[in-house]
Amino acid sequence: MRAAPPPPARFAGLDQLSTGVVVFDADGVIVYVNPSAETLLGVSAAYLAGASVEQVFEKSLELIAMIQAARASRETVVEYELDVIVNGHPPLRLGCTITPQDAVASGMVMEIRSVDPHLRIARLEQARLQQEANRELLRNLAHEIKNPLGGIRGAAQLLEHELPRESLREYTQVIIKESDRLQSLMERLLTPNRSPRTGRVNIHEVLERVRSLVLAENPVGITIVRDYDTSLPEIHADAEQLIQAVLNVARNAAQAMHGVGEIRLRTRVARQITLEQRRHRLGIRIEIIDDGPGVAPELIGQIFYPLVSGREGGSGLGLAVAQTLIAQNHGTIECESRPGHTVFSIFLPITT
Repeated sequence: MRAAPPPPARFAGLDQLSTGVVVFDADGVIVYVNPSAETLLGVSAAYLAGASVEQVFEKSLELIAMIQAARASRETVVEYELDVIVNGHPPLRLGCTITPQDAVASGMVMEIRSVDPHLRIARLEQARLQQEANRELLRNLAHEIKNPLGGIRGAAQLLEHELPRESLREYTQVIIKESDRLQSLMERLLTPNRSPRTGRVNIHEVLERVRSLVLAENPVGITIVRDYDTSLPEIHADAEQLIQAVLNVARNAAQAMHGVGEIRLRTRVARQITLEQRRHRLGIRIEIIDDGPGVAPELIGQIFYPLVSGREGGSGLGLAVAQTLIAQNHGTIECESRPGHTVFSIFLPITT
């Protein structure tokens, strides 16, 4: 392999990243390796530059499959855990993202991250304890909500009989149907050991329901953009629980933006994900992305705890409920945020 040339000026900013970055062109020839990637892979940029990525990683079958999938689809492909072997070196457990880049002569950017098993186990244990606290609080709240909810439903039924025009009954029907859905949700929160009412669920039907509800609440100012992978299969889940969970996240985004901004609903396949300490070859990744002010750095690690809110007047319950409902469907939810770009990612398994 030839000596590594000086990195092109356009890659200079990548030298400071803690994430490993490997850039290769349309022919699969490595053109840039940042210092973090050298450290993670245990080989120098001089050793890798000018080599074919398929040659360097020829024994990393999952990684080669990722590259081929990204090349064919021209879309980002993510693997959360996979073994990477560099020319016969011992395998490394890494997370990897392959992103096609038209700016790099139709090449690709590979981002790699170390997977620390101890850190992952600690995060899973923290999430378990958090979910237990959430469930206890939600059971208490459910008791308090059931009675006024029944009153709302009854009042809507009485109002429906008094309305002068049939067209107006569409609005009372929305109240009645949403009250019934929330009543069903409260009953399930009060019986946490009861399994969700699972069935075949098209995740895009869930997102479309959420979209219509959020736009009804914010008819002016909020734009919702769909970015769906329509090839995703149906999953086994409780549709109403998923609607409530995604609605809570999307509603939280709209409130954070004060009713003005863009929310993007994005779906993609997720490969090699670990959910509930079980490895899944395939899953679904749902992203709710907003361009609001972002989550305060001091709150990002507590955002799913009950009564924690970064918004004045917020109850701090919406995201806690969302996490509990997602967990009941064997999934997980994560948040990444910076000003102008907040992403809530929901991962759910695809089971046959």
